[in-house]
Amino acid sequence: MRSLSILAIPSALLLGACGLPSGKDATSSDLISGGIPAFWKEASGEQHDRISTGWLPEFQDPQLTTLVREAIAENHDLRAAAHRLKATRENNIRARAGRLPQVTTGTTANRRLNGSGSSGGSSASSYGMSFAASWEIDVWGRLRDSEDADNADYRAAIADYRGARLSLAVNTAKAWINLTEAQQQVDLAKQTLQDFKKSLSLISRRHREALLRAVDVQFGRNNVASAERNLRSQVLRRDEAARTLELLLGRYPAGELEATPNLPTLRRQVPAGLPSDLLNRRPDLAAGRERIYASARRADTARKSLLPSLRLTGSAGNGSPDLRRALDPSYLTWSIASSIAQTIYQGGAPSAAARAALELNKASIHGYVQDALQALREVESALQVDLSLREQESFLLIEVDQASKAQQAAERDLGLGIEGSSVLEILESQRRAVNARGSLIRLRNQRLQNRLNLHLALGGDYETSEEN
Repeated sequence: MRSLSILAIPSALLLGACGLPSGKDATSSDLISGGIPAFWKEASGEQHDRISTGWLPEFQDPQLTTLVREAIAENHDLRAAAHRLKATRENNIRARAGRLPQVTTGTTANRRLNGSGSSGGSSASSYGMSFAASWEIDVWGRLRDSEDADNADYRAAIADYRGARLSLAVNTAKAWINLTEAQQQVDLAKQTLQDFKKSLSLISRRHREALLRAVDVQFGRNNVASAERNLRSQVLRRDEAARTLELLLGRYPAGELEATPNLPTLRRQVPAGLPSDLLNRRPDLAAGRERIYASARRADTARKSLLPSLRLTGSAGNGSPDLRRALDPSYLTWSIASSIAQTIYQGGAPSAAARAALELNKASIHGYVQDALQALREVESALQVDLSLREQESFLLIEVDQASKAQQAAERDLGLGIEGSSVLEILESQRRAVNARGSLIRLRNQRLQNRLNLHLALGGDYETSEEN
């Protein structure tokens, strides 16, 4: 038996559906008002070179490389992200399967007792088998658009995972450098305590010789107590830095990870490439472009949902008192139908859904542009900070040198009893020297942290393709 049912479609409704605008694919630099400059504003000439393929070797720290690889392998947040990515892939497969022909089958078996009593009745058995199939033909490409959107979502999820992996590598390197800086501050605090105790011993001896006042001894003791407090504060900070790194590594946060004695030395400027290259390199922007594409395809899907759909359905069934005949295809009865269905009136809901999908596409475009501008700002800022911190370090080195010389001179003058020397002079020189050394350690850490921020902003991988 064959049947065909066609619903009448008002021409105004059909033409209205075709007239709705669809989502548009978005390019990258064309979306930014005024375009993208050819070169970075804050970059020097050599920094316009192509970015390096792996930034870990720049720090020349084998232990840092080992820790980053451990974090990539053991970090639980990244593992969770990997499982979510796999779930997205499986859901994508499931959604794709829903657009394929659907086939179902069923069997029945019945036994009926006629009459009454244990000997006066009779029984009869019957068996049945049925098949059903349905398939929506993609006349307008609506199903293809929906599948394209799902595929774009999956590609966006892949880019998000790449971004999470890069962020973890950068954060691990930052945590390791913070731990090293904290250990250097502990070492400085220990040395400062020794220097203050040495000065207190000298001041106490001069006081016993009636060459200094009691208040000078009190100033010296004040410095020692302050150094003791600072040492304990720096130890606490170091242990907390160790716990932060251990957490990234998937280890128990015991605060027992030991730091290297020296911070890495930055030996060169970072090639930053060109601004236009950034949009294709950063994982978050790649994910944004895929989401624009997905939203555009969903806008098309919603628009095409206003058009009629064509669905083929088929069914087959058989009932027989003989089980073998019930399973024999030659005894099956087939019914095939095709239908073109279109909702006549839903209060404007389908058209509103199509317009809403288009607005979401426009929103995703503006969101991408904002993310792109933010990415460009991050690079420009990191380049400027890199230059500024490098210049600041050159002046801070002079400051450390002069403060150290002043401290040595003040200690020598007081020890020799040179006229005009005072305890306040030596204490002030010590304070300046300690502050300058601590500032130098912090500034070098800031330079390294900013360099890592620059690598993250540029979207470059942490290892070369051969090392990955």
